[in-house]
Amino acid sequence: MSNKDNKDFVQEITNIDEDFAQWYTDIVLKAELADYTDVKGFIAIKPYGYAIWENIQKYADEKFKANGVKNMSMPMLIPESLLNKEKEHVEGFAPEVAWVTIGGGEELEERLCIRPTSETIISKMYSKWLSSWRELPYLYNQWCNVLRWEKETRPFLRSREFLWQEGHTIHETAEEAQEFTKKMFDVYNSISEELLALPAIKGKKTESEKFAGAEYTYTIETLMHDGRALQAGTSHYFGQKFSKPFEIKFQNREGKEEYAYQTSWGISTRFIGAVIMAHGDNRGLKLPPRVAPIQVVVVPVASNKPGVLEKAEEVAKSLNKYRVEFDNRDQYTPGFKFNYWEMKGVPIRLEIGPRDIENNQCVLVRRDTFEKITVSLDEVNEKVGLLLDEIQENMFNQCLENQNKRTNVAHSMDEFEKILNENQGYIKAMWCGNEECEDKIHDITGAKSRCIPFDEEKLDDKCVCCGRPAKHMVIWGRQY
Repeated sequence: MSNKDNKDFVQEITNIDEDFAQWYTDIVLKAELADYTDVKGFIAIKPYGYAIWENIQKYADEKFKANGVKNMSMPMLIPESLLNKEKEHVEGFAPEVAWVTIGGGEELEERLCIRPTSETIISKMYSKWLSSWRELPYLYNQWCNVLRWEKETRPFLRSREFLWQEGHTIHETAEEAQEFTKKMFDVYNSISEELLALPAIKGKKTESEKFAGAEYTYTIETLMHDGRALQAGTSHYFGQKFSKPFEIKFQNREGKEEYAYQTSWGISTRFIGAVIMAHGDNRGLKLPPRVAPIQVVVVPVASNKPGVLEKAEEVAKSLNKYRVEFDNRDQYTPGFKFNYWEMKGVPIRLEIGPRDIENNQCVLVRRDTFEKITVSLDEVNEKVGLLLDEIQENMFNQCLENQNKRTNVAHSMDEFEKILNENQGYIKAMWCGNEECEDKIHDITGAKSRCIPFDEEKLDDKCVCCGRPAKHMVIWGRQY
């Protein structure tokens, strides 16, 4: 294939610092993660994108099960009367609900909503199943799709239909439910930091930003390359706010009737969007090794020479404890393949040609730094393992460095606005606790409260907005 043909196939992407939104779309399409469909706001996730989700799912599912959680499945259609049982919840989701009104050619007696989330249907079933404290806790989760009619959509970040998991548990006591809320939150933090190399700000949502129907919401917030925040995972303590309207009752240890205490927690394919936007660069996608569908790609150089393909395949097979791809496509040049796999974010490229074979060596190329390392074939297995760990750690540290550079303190609204416009990122500022100030900050700067961090600092005595006595230090930022 000619150089011209190669260039036409591996197309350039928009510069990340010139048009971040277009760069993101280019990555989604050209790294073959997803594609647009004929239904606006709905995407088709391609095998490579789905493989990333499968690795997230596998990691999370193992963590859930280690905490006693069991998987189940619930219907995707919810009767309108059921959705309306918890007032705060339905008001929060009403603008995003899609309705089914006709079935089998006939108008339905009652509208059915396509689940935006499953608290209502699950609470209804729990009320049927639960009778005694001896059966508690219910630690259940489902992996499914949900539908929310978003006005503005972007692949993975805000698709109208997306994949996720939603955990729903009920407990005998408030203390036990609150403990489990925190436990699942810690699992999400592990997914973000340990699996995806995404540093997370951890804290509690303000009243106006918490999940509709929750007593409180814990959140992990991640920062993207351009300084915008992305809410990556949330864990909610419901108390008895759902168990009372849905009659989730049990006979307690004293033989009296009592309402159960409830939690809910979820992550979604939005995490894929976070990985793209936090780690990617002008060469394309950049994947942390632990979540990468392919950790090492073996590319033979001068494969037309005797023995090269055979040796390259032998080396690929010897690395079978890793996720390895052997690229033996003869219709593409090595240069084309290098660009192709860089676009797809594979952490390590292993190059091997005739001279390497003579010297019993190969060349390892890191996707995160593009460093080239010559390694003996006798040591390649061990070196690949060490290198994958180094890349994982380095990618986390690069994101942490970006987060630290983009985190500033503001003591006044003028300072708040100036900093955010000059160095978009997180703003630490004191807050009086009034929703009016929260709204005003958003109206003036476009920033929302991300969370009240667990490691709350006292930066000042006064609210950054109104000057009244401050109650909390809040992390603020513009969001996706």
